[in-house]
Amino acid sequence: MKDTPPDSSGPLTLIGWRETISLPELKLHDFAVKVDTGAKTTALHADAIETFQKDGANWVRFQSPELGDVPVHVCEFPILALRRVTNTSGMPEARIVIRTPIELATQRWEIDISLTNRANMRFPLILGRRALRDRNIGIHPAKSYLVSNKPHSEGSKR
Repeated sequence: MKDTPPDSSGPLTLIGWRETISLPELKLHDFAVKVDTGAKTTALHADAIETFQKDGANWVRFQSPELGDVPVHVCEFPILALRRVTNTSGMPEARIVIRTPIELATQRWEIDISLTNRANMRFPLILGRRALRDRNIGIHPAKSYLVSNKPHSEGSKR
């Protein structure tokens, strides 16, 4: 799928508060996420997060969440940033941020994702409002899966 350029002038795409997305570079396809406009940054559940140097740059290695039939696997990405993020308990914490493509509906674009432990959360990823900015996307707070099919199971296996 080709990257879709930002466009806030076209027709509004209405999505539900739950949708199915893919993160192809993480080999995570068609899994349920919570769309959370109260969160600025998108957050993905990751285990065994460790940083390392590769070709003179800072990289991160982590284990992906287990989703349906997709087992946990190791991912490696360049570190985009280290950001202060307010967690779900309202406490600030430093998080490693990566940039990777997302596929939602018929669009594909790059988003920033913070890595954190979401083991106690229902959804392995919350899709924050920065990821949707300049995409002409609206969120229906009472509907789910308006632009995608509901996956066989919601949330990750924990």
